[in-house]
This record gives sequence, C-alpha cells and structure tokens, in this order.
Amino acid sequence: MPKQHDDCLFCSIAREGAYVHKGKGFVAINDINPQAPVHVLVIPERHVDTFREVGDFDARESRRMLEFVAETAEKVGLRDYRVLVNVGPSAGQTVFHLHWHILGGGDTGAEVPSAVATAVAELEE
Repeated sequence: MPKQHDDCLFCSIAREGAYVHKGKGFVAINDINPQAPVHVLVIPERHVDTFREVGDFDARESRRMLEFVAETAEKVGLRDYRVLVNVGPSAGQTVFHLHWHILGGGDTGAEVPSAVATAVAELEE
C-alpha cells in the first residue's frame, strides 16, 4: 500500500474506491464542484503534498503519471481538454495532496476556471 496520511481527504478517497478510472499508483474521481461539463481529478495513491514534490517520483512513476492523465481523459470521453495543477494556497490549492484537474466537455476556450482567476487577480493586486 502506498504511503498515505490518515487525516488527508484524498488519501481516504484513494482507499475508498469510487473511481472514474484506476491505474497503477493513481486514481481518478469526479470533482464535487465541477468547473466544466467534465471535471475529473487525478490523484496519486501515495501522499504527495504538492506539485513541488513531483521530483520525488522516479522516471517510471513520472511517465505513468502523465500517461494516466491522458488515459483518464480518453476514458471519460474527452478529445480536447485542459489539465490544471494548483500549487499552494495563493494559486487555489485547497487540498494538500497533489492532484490534476482535467476539464473539458465543452468549449472551455481560453477562460481560466473562476477559482483560479480569482487567485490570480488577488496575486496581481
């Protein structure tokens, strides 16, 4: 079993099994607050606080991570989509377990999801 934290929401979700997709070391779930018609989160099963720690992944795990994101998008029927990672509270990260947002299912254009746009606006002030 990958290293997990008992008090981490996403570690708990990774153990529960309500997945959209599951692969070696990663799971995908639907976002509870979708910002697009399709909004899926990709979560490593092992606890990693933020994207800053992705350097701790070995080359094989890094490759699996990227392949899993692409596989998940295909599995949920997305051809065109956006992949987003929030790193730190000022950028909108609210759960401190690394996760990727896959957004699609419509013309998302160049718009940034509202939570991210708000965080960017606050940084620019």
